[in-house]
Amino acid sequence: MRKEAILLLVALLLNGCGSSKPTAQSAAGGVWSADLSGGEGSASGLSFITQFTVGGSGSLSIQNFQFINMGSCFSLDPSSGGGSVSGSMDLTENMATDAVTGSMTFTVVSGGNTLTLTSSAVTGTISGTTLSGGSATGDWSVSGSTSCTGSGSFTMTQTTS
Repeated sequence: MRKEAILLLVALLLNGCGSSKPTAQSAAGGVWSADLSGGEGSASGLSFITQFTVGGSGSLSIQNFQFINMGSCFSLDPSSGGGSVSGSMDLTENMATDAVTGSMTFTVVSGGNTLTLTSSAVTGTISGTTLSGGSATGDWSVSGSTSCTGSGSFTMTQTTS
């Protein structure tokens, strides 16, 4: 019985040393920019820049958001027109390599339209308490008015400044 308890304790300790969510989550904040490809008409060529922090639960706290190219589907600042910006990240750090992997969702609601970005490919490297080289790739879709529907792929990257 004692041997099994020791083995279980060792297994739990080793498992706990392999990954870390809190450090990866808090390190991922900062300024990120997104370029969306695909879509048609007003729902094409979308791009934006945002600044956020990531809470321990993975929810994003958005400090700033601005479309660079928004077509006629969205307003420049969704929060000023009764819209909203929200998201979440679920990240894990490999303590042996400092590599970060995970998933992300990001949603913009503005002018009766909803833009949703979904990624299961968030990557980066932890250096101290900072994520560097943060990148997310995945799919996006717009729904709402009939002239603002579409989908495609996106790349969202962490900026260095």
